[in-house]
Amino acid sequence: MTVLLIDDLRSFTDGRVASVARTSAAGVALLDRHRDGRVDELWLDHDLGGEDTIWPVVEVLERAAFEERPFDIGVILIHSANPSGATRMARTLRRWGYPVRLATGSPAVAYLDPQ
Repeated sequence: MTVLLIDDLRSFTDGRVASVARTSAAGVALLDRHRDGRVDELWLDHDLGGEDTIWPVVEVLERAAFEERPFDIGVILIHSANPSGATRMARTLRRWGYPVRLATGSPAVAYLDPQ
């Protein structure tokens, strides 16, 4: 199972195996590495620290769908604590045919390291 997590601070609480990106640039690179394969779960946070957000990643997904070559993703789980950002992400990705679930407050991801 291929699981990708793009979040600046949170990790999976159950220790599941996942590839993790902490910035949008790293998230774009992570997607690029999985371009020709199946991604079972793609977990997305909206705010990635400072001025960085998930939008460069969303734009890669949009462009792929626009070019009629969308990524093969089982489900995109949006776990952002930013309600307006999460709603906007979900609306945008659904418009391009991606399967999206809002997972805000999911116990699957949490801040594991005290800051």
